[in-house]
Amino acid sequence: MFDWNDARFFVAVADSGSTLAAGRMLRVSQTTVARRIAALEESLCLILFDKRRAGYVLTGAGETLLHEARALQEAAEALGDAASAQKRETGGTVRLTTEESYANGVLTPMLRELHELRPDIVIELDASEEIRDLEAGAADIAVRVSKEMTGSGLVGRKIGTDLWTVYCSRSYAEAHGVPRNRRELAQHPLIGGGGGRVGRYYGLWLKENGLEHAVAMTHGSVTGIIAAVRSGVGCAALPCMVAELDPELVRCLPATTNGGMEIWLLTHERQRHSPRIRTVLDFLGERLKRHALSVEARLHQQVPGLAA
Repeated sequence: MFDWNDARFFVAVADSGSTLAAGRMLRVSQTTVARRIAALEESLCLILFDKRRAGYVLTGAGETLLHEARALQEAAEALGDAASAQKRETGGTVRLTTEESYANGVLTPMLRELHELRPDIVIELDASEEIRDLEAGAADIAVRVSKEMTGSGLVGRKIGTDLWTVYCSRSYAEAHGVPRNRRELAQHPLIGGGGGRVGRYYGLWLKENGLEHAVAMTHGSVTGIIAAVRSGVGCAALPCMVAELDPELVRCLPATTNGGMEIWLLTHERQRHSPRIRTVLDFLGERLKRHALSVEARLHQQVPGLAA
């Protein structure tokens, strides 16, 4: 059986008239071209060229097979072009938007794994508190916290419920103990703030539970709050999806729902069948769901009692 790759050497020699010129065209040595032509003739049991001092001249058999060789070469080039086009379509940039706490606390390790699996996909991560309009093309994919999937033409899946509770650091727990109810919590320094949607929710929660007086420090982002908690400054209410699996944090109170909020993985319907968007959606959907189930399983373990 002949090596179909030898067809390009056959065509190159037929077009150029010599193994030297063909080697220059194909960027290989003259010896390589001559060897491949000899191998092709041997596999076909035909003499394709008369080897003359002036160059290589096609024999009758060579002239007969040249058309088929060209067709084979063109088919191979078309296959390569199609593969390259498919790779360009499945690769490229995907713009992912979510709030800062999810970007830094949940998605970054997942995106590292995605890069290892698909280095041709570049993630452009937008951690702005501003909600990006997927319909207008401001982003391709969103991990969003809301009561329902809202927005024209949005499609996606629910990852889980947005659960919150109070956390402190292990070092803080060892030094000051762990508050196990709201009355005890009021005796511990709290870290407030959070900015944007989180800050509004958190401020309302502090007010409803009469804990505003216990705030000893505020931060403008959830990432800042988590850093302060880890450093042992005090306690703070945090999203369980972000904090529960952090080995440096200790859960103080049972988790509660955030006013019926859910976690959604979304895209616009016109993007859902794009290969690169589909790849990222499927990857994040599976990883986020697995993460949410792990968090929920931990929340059902060693849940402290809640007293008024």
